[in-house]
Amino acid sequence: METLCITGGQPLHGTLAVQGSKNAVLPLLAAAAAVPGRSVLLGCPSIRDLRVSCALLEGLGLSCRAAGDTLFLDAAAPPRTDPDPALAGQLRSSVLLLGALLGRCGQAEIPLPGGCVLGARPLDLHLKGLEALGVEVRREDCLLRCRGRPRAGTVRLPYPSVGATENLMLAALGASGPVRICGAAREPEIRDLAAFLNACGARVTGAGSACVRITPAPLHGAVHRVLPDRMEAATWLCAVAAAGGTLRLTGLCPAQLEPVLRTLEQAGCELTREPAALSLRAGALQAPEPVVTGPYPAFPTDAQAPMMAALLRAQGRTLFSETVFEDRFRHVPALRAMGAQIELSGRRAVVHGTAKLHGAEMAATDLRGAAAMVCAALGAEGESRITQAWHLDRGYADFAARLRALGAEVRVEA
Repeated sequence: METLCITGGQPLHGTLAVQGSKNAVLPLLAAAAAVPGRSVLLGCPSIRDLRVSCALLEGLGLSCRAAGDTLFLDAAAPPRTDPDPALAGQLRSSVLLLGALLGRCGQAEIPLPGGCVLGARPLDLHLKGLEALGVEVRREDCLLRCRGRPRAGTVRLPYPSVGATENLMLAALGASGPVRICGAAREPEIRDLAAFLNACGARVTGAGSACVRITPAPLHGAVHRVLPDRMEAATWLCAVAAAGGTLRLTGLCPAQLEPVLRTLEQAGCELTREPAALSLRAGALQAPEPVVTGPYPAFPTDAQAPMMAALLRAQGRTLFSETVFEDRFRHVPALRAMGAQIELSGRRAVVHGTAKLHGAEMAATDLRGAAAMVCAALGAEGESRITQAWHLDRGYADFAARLRALGAEVRVEA
């Protein structure tokens, strides 16, 4: 997908099933490299990042075969420990191979990872955590060289980094004894990774709390269903809030989205929660309480940009504070081009609701920023053109087709 053309101003209506989580499946793929044997992942999303991850694993000697939304992985043979730099450079999650390969092979040579450019995203927490477990870490230009089996011990993270928590969990699979991660991230994706590792024979306790304990044990392959994608669900909710209409989402856990749902309700949307489904009816929007991103269970940074787009026409003034990434307002110039009134100062943005938005030409710069441009375009009058729309393919399966299923007027230009 190169350019997405959207004619806005039409309410959306329909039902969508939520895909498997991008932020959950990528750590699971890295984990597969650490587990000798065959594993099956059910409910995988058909997204670009997953395909790149599979190519990265195949370059290490693993077998990856997709059949629909099921992925068959075979890591019976010991993997190579030097991932392809060209592929690793496309994914932030490629850094998780550091922990996976250390845990299984006791060494790894990892190119610096890629992914969305969102400001400084240092790996210091990952590397200092590994060093605390006795791993030798060396930086050489754009390469990380790590040697040594992790030892038993405790790692204290000064910030609940999701990636560092996942990397340390994977490295601990091959440690000389129990490893405790204190100050761990508490996101649902951490619990999902722990569930897969436990199904593979590991002994992981405390996932979802601030202290995770991993006790090494013999590992084998397992069958696991990927967690539903709460960020995809948030995007669809914001799209309908922006355009107006009704939406029913199935196959998700509403409780994992509570900060997003609370903001939408404060803004005037009517929500109905069920155990594994959620319905939204958009209303006349008004400014909600300030949106402040943070580690789970706070408002997720991945939902900040779509939520801002949803509230561009909300009556009043909405304050956004971004505490996770320093450059996560890169979508603001595109929204302003559509007539949005946004004041920007560092990590704070103030949206002054405007009665009308108009179509514009925009260039996507990252995954969630591209989603924000789509949400805004759906609520604008006239046609919008979003170039570099391939960013959407990184995290959303069949995005244009699913929009059309809700009644949106969308076309794709190569």
